[in-house]
Amino acid sequence: MTIETLGVDIAKNVFQLHGVSRNGHIVLRRRVMRDELLAAMARIDRCMVVLEACTGAFYWARKFEALGHQVKVISPQYVKPFVRRQKNDGNDAEAICTAARQSHIPFVPKKSVEQQDIQALHRARQRMVNHRTAVVSQIRGLLLDRGFAFAKSITRARRVIPDILADEHNELAPMARETIEELYDLFRDLDRRIAFFDKKIDEVFRKNEACQRIAKIKGVGPKTATAVIAAIGNGAEFKNGRHLAAWVGLVPRQFSSGDRTVLMGISKRGSQHLRSLLVHGARSVVRTAPNKTDPGNQWVNQLRQRRGFNRATVAVANKNVRIIWAVLRTGEPYRAAC
Repeated sequence: MTIETLGVDIAKNVFQLHGVSRNGHIVLRRRVMRDELLAAMARIDRCMVVLEACTGAFYWARKFEALGHQVKVISPQYVKPFVRRQKNDGNDAEAICTAARQSHIPFVPKKSVEQQDIQALHRARQRMVNHRTAVVSQIRGLLLDRGFAFAKSITRARRVIPDILADEHNELAPMARETIEELYDLFRDLDRRIAFFDKKIDEVFRKNEACQRIAKIKGVGPKTATAVIAAIGNGAEFKNGRHLAAWVGLVPRQFSSGDRTVLMGISKRGSQHLRSLLVHGARSVVRTAPNKTDPGNQWVNQLRQRRGFNRATVAVANKNVRIIWAVLRTGEPYRAAC
């Protein structure tokens, strides 16, 4: 029998293959080492290969597509319900295969090398930002424990901490001063590294025509634009703008039964980093809307009066996502309402 769907459980060194026919009969069960995988896949007739979204999935997807296979990537949350009995590589590969054969299961948009490189920039920058926040919080705590208090602001920290360290007549003990000086050196080093990643992201933004187009939308800047392109490419995996908004997690979570429909807060599914960038951009739009009189900002002001600041922010973020999808799919520049 011919393999129609092949589930591949990928790992660092050992890979498990599970192939089924059109009727769902098991045709192949095989364990393959890393250096043998491509040769084994080349011997298999062209079929649909399904991978679980994890580290290395997009790399192997490109390799398998080069061999002529049709490759799909599926989210682990849709695979887990189909794992039977004990968890092992064989059962995981079988669950991947079973999940992929369900008509209602969505697949993950595949990423190119360029998209992965842009995503790596964003992830590395976010790691540096998180480290910087932790270092500033630790310095603030150490100084507060010694009678020095200042506001929770990176800008404020840059001004106040050097002054405290430079004042040799304050109550800061020599050992504590040396400790805080080392932490502040680390803080400045993280600042330098974040500036490096900001520069790289700006370079990507200037060279990418799609980023330039979607950045004309209010509330979308270089970081949001590059993050969107890294996450969804041209948006071809999504049927419409609402589908993309649901994927990002900017639609209401539903809790309904019978004739009773209950809509709750946003679902918060998908990429937290991308969603936070979109929400931060929307928040700036809502905050500055009262100073403007164009139709778009009038809509934002009316929505803010009816539903409050936070709901208006999420609504603007949702609207921006839908506009982004339309701009990417049509290839046309964004034209704001007059």
